[in-house]
Amino acid sequence: MDGLRRGGRHRRHGGGLRVAGVPTTSHVVSTGADGSGSCGGPAPGAAARVLELLGGRGETVAAAESLTGGLVCAALTEVPGSSTVVRGGVVSYATGVKRDVLGVPAALLEAHGAVSGPCALAMADGARRLLGADWGLATTGVAGPDPSEGHPVGTVHVAVVGEHGQVHRALHLQGSRRQVRDATVTQVLELLEQVVRQLSVGAGTVEIRSSEDAKEG
Repeated sequence: MDGLRRGGRHRRHGGGLRVAGVPTTSHVVSTGADGSGSCGGPAPGAAARVLELLGGRGETVAAAESLTGGLVCAALTEVPGSSTVVRGGVVSYATGVKRDVLGVPAALLEAHGAVSGPCALAMADGARRLLGADWGLATTGVAGPDPSEGHPVGTVHVAVVGEHGQVHRALHLQGSRRQVRDATVTQVLELLEQVVRQLSVGAGTVEIRSSEDAKEG
């Protein structure tokens, strides 16, 4: 993927390693009635852990957010000292912003829609390149209360893209609109944390696709 070699500071840790232990298949996350639980409310430690990891590696991060509307950046910048790691973010709520600002190809949007793994990956790559970060994060999905593009509420796709590769995770979240949005923030931050930790202990690159990506082409 050519986009993985553009923007940010390039680092090589060897090549060809497929990072194991980073689940990318669809799963259901249940949230408590008050938004608490394993994925309810942005996990308070997830942002701090990500910033510590990236700071230790001298790397930066940017985010492209749709359904979370800036909550990922808010969670990251809530942590003191985050300015050394966080480059910024793009709230690409409208499909046109995904296309015109982030550079998501119109053909991709036509083929897969805005709520899809391919769109999430393209958004993350676009944020990374646009803002000159080492890592790009993306969130897209349906927070509710109504379905969108034929997808039920709670259908979410998060993605992480960096020089070392790309990861997409498809989610099916349960709960209120707030709970779905908060859980999405936690999920994308924890996905980045898992990828960076795996790269830290096993040098190489990662090109992980979920089963849903394979179906989508």
